[in-house]
Amino acid sequence: MALGSQPGWNVRPAGGVQADIDVGLRDYMLRVYNYMASGLALTGIVAYVAAAGGANSFIAHIYHTPLMWLVMLSPLGFVLALSYGINRMQFSTTQMVFWAFAAVMGLSISTIFLVYTGASIARVFFITAGTFAGMSLYGYTTRRDLTAIGSFLFMGLIGIIIASLVNIFLQSPAIYFAVSVLGVLIFVGLTAYDTQRIKATYYAYQYADGQVAGKIAIMGALSLYLDFINLFMFLLQLFGVRRD
Repeated sequence: MALGSQPGWNVRPAGGVQADIDVGLRDYMLRVYNYMASGLALTGIVAYVAAAGGANSFIAHIYHTPLMWLVMLSPLGFVLALSYGINRMQFSTTQMVFWAFAAVMGLSISTIFLVYTGASIARVFFITAGTFAGMSLYGYTTRRDLTAIGSFLFMGLIGIIIASLVNIFLQSPAIYFAVSVLGVLIFVGLTAYDTQRIKATYYAYQYADGQVAGKIAIMGALSLYLDFINLFMFLLQLFGVRRD
């Protein structure tokens, strides 16, 4: 996140204003979750519409063309734009880029409707939602410093990315299964870690102006959005029922 140095985990306001600060924190976290939920809703709608019609859908027509690579890699471009260009953006621009990212992500993952049954997608979504909610609540309420765990999980994330790239050529079911299991564990942990980090960011920027506060909330929402989407995709690989 290109918003300055990360705040310390033990940053706390003076005791005399703790009640007011907690109200502000609650409102801030609600804003983050609202952005995240709205982004997920937009992603789901775009994915469903793009895959509507099955074999005759828009995504099916481009699935085996070079254009599919552009669709799959486009979300990464939006993430990089937000991460490294946010300080130069207006708040309104940041919002538009976030919504554009959510829409493009919908196109990117719309193929799941061609591969998995609708019932299994819905089931895995609710499993993901429950798991995410539990771990985010843990990250919000725990007094344990999760910084070290976050660093370890990030290294694990790099490992499964490398393993996934290697398995494109090996096509090993064992590696595919191991990556899916590790992916679930990593993003379960990152959900708690990112929630705690977002909470700490509030304490560092609680007196920022509206533009900065809004951009920080969007970046927090982006982190949790990515945790949710990746957790969902790995769980779908493990428990999704493929179409015949």
